[in-house]
Amino acid sequence: MKWVKKILLLMFAIFAIFYLITRPEDAAAAVRGVAEALGRAFSSIIIFFSSLTE
Repeated sequence: MKWVKKILLLMFAIFAIFYLITRPEDAAAAVRGVAEALGRAFSSIIIFFSSLTE
């Protein structure tokens, strides 16, 4: 099963590089969207814990 995981990871990496080369604007937008989602999630966690201390 380890070799299947390695093959899938390699295929994902190749696809990511291909996508980055052929559509850099879309790749940047995808990364920006993920970063914004992580930022919102982190902000929500901070608000939650802040409300617990009030």
